[in-house]
Amino acid sequence: MAIRDTGTEQLIKDTAKRMFFAEGKFNATTKDIADAAGVARTVINYYFRSKDVLFQLVFKEAMEDTRKKMDEVLVSALPFKKKVIKFIDIFSADLLEFPYKESFLISEINTNGFTLPDREQSPILKQFFKEIQQAVDKGEVKKMLPINFLINLFAFMAYPLLTRPLFKHLLDINEIKFEHLMHERKKMIIDMLFV
Repeated sequence: MAIRDTGTEQLIKDTAKRMFFAEGKFNATTKDIADAAGVARTVINYYFRSKDVLFQLVFKEAMEDTRKKMDEVLVSALPFKKKVIKFIDIFSADLLEFPYKESFLISEINTNGFTLPDREQSPILKQFFKEIQQAVDKGEVKKMLPINFLINLFAFMAYPLLTRPLFKHLLDINEIKFEHLMHERKKMIIDMLFV
């Protein structure tokens, strides 16, 4: 029995992720991915059987990676405000490295019907909602439901990055200026959510 070359398999996945998440090439073909990875297209078919299987795997791993990063911050022993700041830092760094990741995930859910795994609300998220409510009760956070706090947090972080090409075009700003604006937003987000 032949042993699979997991290095080649990982190279293909990493290349696909880079093309989708960093370059925004959502319509990349298996030939495009193979060429960028420096392998024959048949090698992709050998490891993944089809483009759809590769897309599903990349989607699943991206969702899992996002959840893992989020959970690590949420379970930390940091005070609430510092936890939120760290969450913004990690989310922003990920989106600056992979500016099209969230767009890819949303696009795949909408176009290909990829679904998130069914599971009850995680205990980590339940605990974070309690922390949000405690911050609201103490008057540290503007009065709102914990779920709205979390939705606002994601909206403030993600929307400018999801609409990056539009803003760059409409506002005639380059990538360096855009990234500078995103760094400024970190403090603005905290100011919008906290009292």
